[in-house]
Amino acid sequence: MIKTDALIIGAGPTGLFTAHQLKLIGLNCEIVDNLDKIGGQCIELYPDKPIYDIPAVPECTGEELTNNLIEQLKPFNIKFHLSERVDEVKKNNGNWNVKTNKGTEFSTPNVIIAGGVGSFEPRKFTPKECEQFENKSILYSVKDKSIFKGKTVSIFGGGDSALDWAIELSKDSKVNLIHRREEFRGAQLSVDKVHELKDAGKINLFTKYQLKSVSGKDRIENIEIISDDKQTKNLSTDYVLGFFGLIMQLGPIAEWGLNIDKKTVAVDTERFETNQKGIYAVGDICSYPGKLKLILSGFHEGALAARACFKLARPDEKYRFEFTTSSKTIKDRLGVKE
Repeated sequence: MIKTDALIIGAGPTGLFTAHQLKLIGLNCEIVDNLDKIGGQCIELYPDKPIYDIPAVPECTGEELTNNLIEQLKPFNIKFHLSERVDEVKKNNGNWNVKTNKGTEFSTPNVIIAGGVGSFEPRKFTPKECEQFENKSILYSVKDKSIFKGKTVSIFGGGDSALDWAIELSKDSKVNLIHRREEFRGAQLSVDKVHELKDAGKINLFTKYQLKSVSGKDRIENIEIISDDKQTKNLSTDYVLGFFGLIMQLGPIAEWGLNIDKKTVAVDTERFETNQKGIYAVGDICSYPGKLKLILSGFHEGALAARACFKLARPDEKYRFEFTTSSKTIKDRLGVKE
């Protein structure tokens, strides 16, 4: 049985920063993630995708953000338990006993669910023949954008991922952007940029169209798209990217007695605690009035949840807030020499 001040479920950006905040205030923590690598959705789904809304970082990729957060944690030697899924969370004498699918057991007063929404998979294209090309020339995430250089890429979707990749790949590829509606759901700045690139001949834009069929031998060679009024177009293409969002499966978390609504967990905005004392939720998994599903929001949520953990982990001590710029205690923990 591993005893720790806090257990974080989820090794994405929010979980990593929450661990940093716990260690800064002198609490021990360990991290469990059912993926085989650190970084969560940033690494699994869009390691090469540019991210523009991290404060003071004009642009970075999901991989760069993850690497920087890992670097920030290096002084603390955090223990990670990867490729492990938390199956059981049970109350025991004021602590939580937590058990993973590999039999690892923890005893802790604090459990922080950091964007850990269980398993997730992309929504896929409906034509049956698409299956034979999956992970070859039909992709639902981008892990190496260099494979598209000089190729024709047909992107389906109307949200930020579709828009961002259309803009990014248009620098070195021929891009078709296909969306089933006239209006896009992504940021207006990105929508404007797509139309600017369309006018410049960098992007071919097809709205009110959907995928009808695909054809090719070992790889895709052509796709057929169909409009709302049943007009069809044939497009030559080397790759097809689909960005239709994710299907979330909560998995075992649904059995932990949490207040779950629409696959999210309600929390208070003082401690980000759930309806179960000592269990917190931060990142995409939590919900509250005014919630924004942004990485920077997850950082804020994790910082407050970390400080809420102090009371349960150190009931006989009083938490004293300190600024990192002036605190000798925090500088010592970070290994900063005066």
